[in-house]
Amino acid sequence: MTSIADPVAGTPLEGAKATCAPATSDAAAASAPAIAFPAAGERELRLDLFRGLALWLIFIDHLPPNILTWFTIRNYGFSDATEIFIFISGYTAAFVYGRAMLQAGVVVATARILRRVWQIYVAHVFLFTIFLAEISYVATSFENPLYSEEMGIMDFLKQPDVTIVQALLLRFRPVNMDVLPLYIVLMLFLPLILWLMKWKADVTLALSALIYVLTWHFDWYLTAYPNGFWFFNPLAWQLLFVFGAWCAMGGAQRMSRLLSSPVTMWICFVYLFAAFCVALTWSVPQLGRLPRIVEQWMYPIDKTDLDVLRFAHFLALAAITVRFLPRDWPGLKSPWLRPLILCGQHSLEIFCLGVFLAFAGHFVLAEVSGGAAMHLLVSISGILIMWGMAWVISWYKHSADKGASKTKSAAGNADMAGGGA
Repeated sequence: MTSIADPVAGTPLEGAKATCAPATSDAAAASAPAIAFPAAGERELRLDLFRGLALWLIFIDHLPPNILTWFTIRNYGFSDATEIFIFISGYTAAFVYGRAMLQAGVVVATARILRRVWQIYVAHVFLFTIFLAEISYVATSFENPLYSEEMGIMDFLKQPDVTIVQALLLRFRPVNMDVLPLYIVLMLFLPLILWLMKWKADVTLALSALIYVLTWHFDWYLTAYPNGFWFFNPLAWQLLFVFGAWCAMGGAQRMSRLLSSPVTMWICFVYLFAAFCVALTWSVPQLGRLPRIVEQWMYPIDKTDLDVLRFAHFLALAAITVRFLPRDWPGLKSPWLRPLILCGQHSLEIFCLGVFLAFAGHFVLAEVSGGAAMHLLVSISGILIMWGMAWVISWYKHSADKGASKTKSAAGNADMAGGGA
């Protein structure tokens, strides 16, 4: 689920490990940081592209099944848009705040991270409030309590005082509102993650993997209100977030030889094909079932605790994408991909909008028409609205930056004129 991280200030290395400036002495070399970033430059458009794609896929997957649902990746393998979202979140967060930690220190970087966490938390509370109002209004106006039950807000209507407190503690969430709480928790631990990676990046990733294994072994989880547990277990999903951060802090560069190996590519293709065949049996029962021993070993492919098969499926997709989609691919400047890139660059706002649009689409399909044509119209309309909002936000920010630049230039000219007088 943007990334929701701050927009990338410069071009992240393709996971490239940056090197420190030449030291003037052995002592200076010993005290130099283990990781340094290149100077700020262009955005890494591939991150924005796939972040925008993840937002569109999440919106479509949150609608009732329709024609466009068959174009989302969850129907053809084990992973889905959530893995894309969390990985890019970890990558961009590490790139932005890792640079801040190296340049301004741990305290300043931590303060900036906590400020961002607060912004995301406020966005979550705002989304929760408006989402509740939207569902309650529709359920009351159309005298259909099934909306409240289906979207998971019945407990709020019964005990609003208790539920509000639980919502502020991130323990109560309506349907489709699980990604932001996960990201808030992961970002809270980002200062520690970056500090450890500044010391030993590989050790940090190993510790993350150890927590993941222990979570599965001891069945660790966070409880939810009124019962149950978090749909996305942060103790498991942190592995994907930390892996994204590790790639941004030099891990991808260290894996470059492995990723360019033909053997690696063949393994990825074979695994993706096998996952595709398994996924087809879910939607096309005529193909038959897998052997019982295979089903017992494979199922359930747990999303809550980020099943190993899901993680491996994402890794295979990512490896092939990096191999065949270079950073300087001319298509990234194509106007046809501009809508996706714009949505990816303003992911927090577009994600929140997508949650509203998903319920609005659900309402239209339930009350107006549930036919294939209406499904297609609702899906495309939602995507166009998200694109339009991203364009408006981009235009506004560009205009504001341009106005601020002119004001600063005018002030500088006035100072020069005053000095000359």
